[in-house]
Amino acid sequence: MASIGTLYTIPEQPTGKRIRAVAALAGVKLDLPQNYVHFEDNKKPEFLAKFPHGKIPAFDGADGFRLFESTAIARYIAALPANSTLLGSNLKEAALVDQWVSFADNEIGAHTYLIYQLVKGILTPYAKPIHTAAAERQLRSFKTLEAHLSTRTFLVTERITLADITMASVIQRALTVTLDASLRAQFPNIIRHFETIVNQPQLKDIFGQTEYIEKALAYTPPPKEKKEAKPAAAPVPKAAKPAKEEEEEDNIPKEEPKPKNPLDSLPKSSFNLEDWKRAYSNKDTRGPDGALEWFYKNYDPEGFSVWRVDFKYNEELTQTFMSSNQIGGFFNRLEASRKYLFGSMGVLGETNNSIITGVLIARGQDIKPVVDVAPDWESYEYKRLDLNNAEDKAFFEGALAWDLEVNGKKWVDGKNFK
Repeated sequence: MASIGTLYTIPEQPTGKRIRAVAALAGVKLDLPQNYVHFEDNKKPEFLAKFPHGKIPAFDGADGFRLFESTAIARYIAALPANSTLLGSNLKEAALVDQWVSFADNEIGAHTYLIYQLVKGILTPYAKPIHTAAAERQLRSFKTLEAHLSTRTFLVTERITLADITMASVIQRALTVTLDASLRAQFPNIIRHFETIVNQPQLKDIFGQTEYIEKALAYTPPPKEKKEAKPAAAPVPKAAKPAKEEEEEDNIPKEEPKPKNPLDSLPKSSFNLEDWKRAYSNKDTRGPDGALEWFYKNYDPEGFSVWRVDFKYNEELTQTFMSSNQIGGFFNRLEASRKYLFGSMGVLGETNNSIITGVLIARGQDIKPVVDVAPDWESYEYKRLDLNNAEDKAFFEGALAWDLEVNGKKWVDGKNFK
């Protein structure tokens, strides 16, 4: 397949991800420049001759056609295939796509970027009233989006459009700045929609891993300078960091080294969690030589514990497939605990009358250090199960076998964390 041209961007740029995702779903090949160094190459005469404004993303078409500004590039690429539905199938759908693209950028993305600049000291002086106003306006937008998505899988049609891709790129950025655990608990449909988009097979590598912050970024005043008894030599001025240039690109904070997980310090257990995951995957759950038989033979109650997990807000659940997606999102956010945890959770019931429940097998005797890596872990209740108790044992086995029934609600769909 011949390339349609070159997209100048950097891997972490949200607007660049948006364009690359559009190209992937449109089925067109888009090249990325080799050895491109941002803040250097985009200031060179040869780049400025093509793109005088010097910003990225910028598109250099194979036929000589050039574009800058992410929305223009994304719309152009989305429209290239003759049978494309990324812009809708008629004039009204196209207008709705444009509406939600504009809403995503102006009513959510712009506030994220402003707040980030304020709290990081890029935009000075820090102004609390401006920060508060931006946060309130963004909250209003989240409420509008949540209500819209409460009855829809996607924003405009029954398929992914440019609107959905744009929204996902904007929400991914917000998840690192403002959309913290408390807000995510209020807006499950926004998170469900985001995770549906970014986990599409064609898009997973483009969007990459998502950081879910526990608390929204806050401004920390710089420490006051201490008066020195003797005048000290003036420090050599450092070169200005290019990250503070007024560019379209977002400033991505570097990750701090993560402390060692205390679960690694627990005494060695005879129960090998990876062996259990393989047994569960390869054997029938029930019956002779089944996964349950393997579990009871090898389980170490001193090194591991078994927990029932229930979603706290079942009254908010609507479509069962959306609830299943929610489980998938929860499991995605538990990724950092993969070597300490196994899970089997499901949706029981029917549309507008369902629950999310299941079981977890966790390292150690306390569930919190295993699950608190997920920002929304407190949206679930955890009850330790006693496998010597017949009722607890029946619940455990039903959740593993996906034939669990609770208060007349039968298992509809499930997911495993393994």
